[in-house]
Amino acid sequence: MDLAYMAALPKEEFAARRSKLFAQMADNSAAIIFSAREQIRNNDCTYPFRQDSYFWYLTGFNEPDAALLLVKKNQQNLTALFLRPNDPLLETWNGRRLGVENAPNALMSDQAYAIDELTSHFTEMTENTDKLYYAAGVQTWGDALLEKSAVDFSEVFSWRPMLDEMRLFKSQNEIRLMQQAGQISALGHLRAMKETRPNRLEYEIESEILYEFNRFGARFPAYNTIVAGGENACILHYSENNQTLKDGDLVLIDAGCEFAMYAGDITRTFPVNGKFSQPQRDIYQLVLKAQKRAIELLVAGNSIQQANDEVVRIKVEGLVKLGILHGDVDELIAADAHRAFYMHGLGHWLGLDVHDVGSYSNADENGDRNSKKRDRTLEVGMVLTVEPGLYISPKSHAPEQYKGIGVRIEDNVLITEYGNKILTAAAPKEIDDIEALMANR
Repeated sequence: MDLAYMAALPKEEFAARRSKLFAQMADNSAAIIFSAREQIRNNDCTYPFRQDSYFWYLTGFNEPDAALLLVKKNQQNLTALFLRPNDPLLETWNGRRLGVENAPNALMSDQAYAIDELTSHFTEMTENTDKLYYAAGVQTWGDALLEKSAVDFSEVFSWRPMLDEMRLFKSQNEIRLMQQAGQISALGHLRAMKETRPNRLEYEIESEILYEFNRFGARFPAYNTIVAGGENACILHYSENNQTLKDGDLVLIDAGCEFAMYAGDITRTFPVNGKFSQPQRDIYQLVLKAQKRAIELLVAGNSIQQANDEVVRIKVEGLVKLGILHGDVDELIAADAHRAFYMHGLGHWLGLDVHDVGSYSNADENGDRNSKKRDRTLEVGMVLTVEPGLYISPKSHAPEQYKGIGVRIEDNVLITEYGNKILTAAAPKEIDDIEALMANR
């Protein structure tokens, strides 16, 4: 009984990931990773369940209240899964469970036990081990269970640096799924362009996007969809999506689906009425020029920082020509003058999480998730977003015709041995292509 838990990836791939983690663990050590739990929405209703990305990465198991225990002792590796046992009554109410008896075969684990037995088996199975790999705070319910354990480890390490580095490099199977996520996300943006017109509400366009995601097999978005008309686009994480789209405004849409647990992440900006005004063209073409140059530079051997430095120069030169910034280009760059109009980074890792894990810095050997550097050398198998933007606040001192214009253009890029591959190219971004598409609605 498999229940199609791993329809998108073969179970052998999850087993291979565990083997790779075992290889990095010290002898006489254990590692434990907990699943997500169902989250209460209100009273006795829950949000749709979404598995913890680390737990999924190692198991492919999509149920709550589970734990994975890896024990490496005397050069022998043992995998044990703890999960909810079968319960006919609860399964009638809340859905099927894999169950303890089916878990070893379905998930390629050596042993399986009921989650209620974790504390006793954990003590027994980790006897004579002195090191534990565990990341506190990822799943607080797991923290509480471990506190009940009588095992005293001499050293405790986080498994995050090891798993973050593993997740940063995508396998061929993962790339296949991310291509699907990118393609479906692009179809959502195409539909949005076709369905947008003056006087529609932002959330109406959001519903069109989500419909398209569902239609092609992606039940959920990878993050909260942004549909920001007019000056709402100058709010980076705008989420209300409840305003009327006005004739003459641009609309910025940041939307991506989650397909088989992997995220797509696209932003497109286009005119509500289907035709760019000249000031809108000025800002849009500047962002597009910067994005194209960044994509040229984002190849193996280069870094995000190199590309962003070029993006900043292109934008500052352009903003000076448009009269939005004033002064010497080099001096403006040194003073971070662009930060008033481009206040975020060029991109981020993409994978099981839309802001995926992994170090961004060559010097950061510990995978500091808060590192501000982006100088890590890009390598084959990495996937990242490329999303330069310009946001001319209505309160800025820019010329009047540019105030309230917000533009971001974002694609997903796979680093390959031959350069890079844009996974989201099906969503048009050239002005002529966008206008032609919208003219034929």
